[in-house]
Amino acid sequence: MTFILTNDDGIDAPGIRALHDAIGGKSVWVAPLSQRSGCGHQVTTSQPFQVQRRSPTRYAVQGAPADCTRVAIAMFPDIAWVLSGINAGGNLGVDAYISGTMAAVREAAIHGVRGIALSHLIKRPLAIDWEVAAHRSQQVLTELLSHPLPPGHFWNVNLPHLEPKAKEPEIIFCHPSTDPLPLSYRVEGDLYYYQGDYIRRKRTTGTDVDVCLGGNIAVTQIQL
Repeated sequence: MTFILTNDDGIDAPGIRALHDAIGGKSVWVAPLSQRSGCGHQVTTSQPFQVQRRSPTRYAVQGAPADCTRVAIAMFPDIAWVLSGINAGGNLGVDAYISGTMAAVREAAIHGVRGIALSHLIKRPLAIDWEVAAHRSQQVLTELLSHPLPPGHFWNVNLPHLEPKAKEPEIIFCHPSTDPLPLSYRVEGDLYYYQGDYIRRKRTTGTDVDVCLGGNIAVTQIQL
């Protein structure tokens, strides 16, 4: 069985190394050459793109996360799972339509391959502790890799951003929020600067947004 690791933060991002540690190091990396955050389910079809073979188990793709999944499926016939992340920033609720992290595993589900997207909420001024993120991801993966997943579905996981001495979060299965992201812009002439506060987004009780912002690990099952 082959575990494919990808992301939208780029192959050199700390999150993919943490995900590698979370699964015990047995993986093939097929990840974007550079940062592609927020690119959604973009794919490259009208022009060629480069795939750099850095080692027998690491490939840097000059494309989007969904391109990475497509390349991986074309290269490796025995893929068991596509794991995407760990993203530096939450991917909750309606973020599914924007997130390159989630697009990678959505593309996997389209091809009948199981997938899990993992993201880590950012709550400034705290910095992400990637060792802790790897440990918590390992706990979630241990449960999800043996959990039934119907065809045409994938898992979306969001880790909370907690103070160093906070109690360990629970893993909570929940529904994705459909509440909109906050809209706020600073206007300077004809330039609009988005300044919506992610942490202050609406929190409908029991949704993934509410669970994760409340300090627990939110797990949702997403259907194509």
